[in-house]
Amino acid sequence: MKYIKNISLATLLALVFAACETVINPELKNAEPLLVVDAWITNKPGAQTIILSQSQAYFDNTLPPPVSNATVTVIENGTKTYTFTEEPTRKGYYTWSPSGNQVFGTVGNTYKLTIQVNGETYEASSKMGPVSPVDSIVFKKNEPTQLNPDFYRAQFYAKDVIGRGDTYWIKTYKNGVLLNKPSELNVAYDAGFDSGGPFFSRVENGVPILVDFIPPIRNRMNPNDTDANDNALSPYVPGDSAYVEIHSITLAGFTYLRQLGEQTNRPGGFAELFSRPLANISTNINNANPNGKKALGFFNVAAVSGKGKKFVQ
Repeated sequence: MKYIKNISLATLLALVFAACETVINPELKNAEPLLVVDAWITNKPGAQTIILSQSQAYFDNTLPPPVSNATVTVIENGTKTYTFTEEPTRKGYYTWSPSGNQVFGTVGNTYKLTIQVNGETYEASSKMGPVSPVDSIVFKKNEPTQLNPDFYRAQFYAKDVIGRGDTYWIKTYKNGVLLNKPSELNVAYDAGFDSGGPFFSRVENGVPILVDFIPPIRNRMNPNDTDANDNALSPYVPGDSAYVEIHSITLAGFTYLRQLGEQTNRPGGFAELFSRPLANISTNINNANPNGKKALGFFNVAAVSGKGKKFVQ
């Protein structure tokens, strides 16, 4: 009986793995295209851009169709209006250009986005939160191994803003190129991962207690690159440069980016059986007409701090 049971288990496992290798081509119904809004505005010097496009079929590998001839405005504190004009050479790209040394927005102010297109009016709101400066960036050599005798990793240091509930999007540029793989998306709630953690800056007995971002967040400025043999490459080598930005985002923006990471950072293969199921991502873009067409995407206005460093051995 034991021998028969073992054969049955082996046969079952063989069938399972054979099933995992079966190629299927599901036929998905075509959904009506929706407006997609990419509106992550900052107070960095220079022009600010909002991108409007249309959603497309799941298996469509072409670039999303741009949405032209829209009226796009952002109103600050209900009084000051920023008008975003479509670029003549890039359809779907709507840009506001500053005058002189002007920057977009002020920390603490609220902003309302309005998009009028194809007979529909879409709206969203955001508040520009505070952000602390990036204190420093350091490069450190790991203990040498046979495969990686020279393996250098980087870390940035910065402190959470005083008070609970501040949320951030941390972006890293290596040699001027943004690290934008799904696995490199780096967001923080206060100085940790979520609202349940004890990592936040505060005032105790009149004394400010400033808390650094925790090491797992500081370490995520390292790219995860491999060579042709799938061996890990040193994230940084002498001569490389690193630049870290901290963007203040709303709690809704934090939730949106967390969901985005969960839906795009898919392991594939057998591990996919244990991943979160595919699902729609939240949005703060609403149609002024409750019965009108829905929209996708997000609107956020952020304050930004940054610091760069060149790796010199």
